[in-house]
Amino acid sequence: MAGVRRLELAEALQLGPGWRHACHALLYAPDPGLLFGRIPLRYAVLMQMRFDGRLGFPGGFVNLQDGSLEDGLNRELDEELGEAAAAFRVERADYRSSHAGSRPRIVAHFYAKRLTLEQLTAVEMGAPRARDHGLEVLGLVRVPLYTLRDGVGGLPAFLENTFIGNAREQLLEALQNLGLLEPGSVAGLKISAPP
Repeated sequence: MAGVRRLELAEALQLGPGWRHACHALLYAPDPGLLFGRIPLRYAVLMQMRFDGRLGFPGGFVNLQDGSLEDGLNRELDEELGEAAAAFRVERADYRSSHAGSRPRIVAHFYAKRLTLEQLTAVEMGAPRARDHGLEVLGLVRVPLYTLRDGVGGLPAFLENTFIGNAREQLLEALQNLGLLEPGSVAGLKISAPP
């Protein structure tokens, strides 16, 4: 993404009061399921349809005066995902990256939290009762981590959607770095590492 630079967490936390901090989390769980009885799902990865029609990750703006980044992120997850988010807590150990843009002056912090499939399913089932459902969040969606025989269906087609900010790049980087895709399955996909 143009005008966005990668920062170390310590550097991001030292930015002055003119900067706002946003935290978002990729939630995922091992999934032994098979699509059509033959295509391994491997993992369930959640994203959300936002109020603006773009795909993104659960989370939002946090106020560092109210506690840590993780405190703010967990508050946002509770608002957007509902009661099931109380069954887990995103911690500093789940931190993946920070990116800053000059206009507006926002630092985006990204986390990835591994859940059990039962926890993730509870999040999906409870999300329609969350405070922000139907307002900031229009619904949750699982990312298809497979490519169909036609070479287009599945993840390649999913990546053609519109994503907010650098959410697409965050998704691809996390899928690759966490080993959530079959080896070699990223071939042919445009994975541009954030600057």
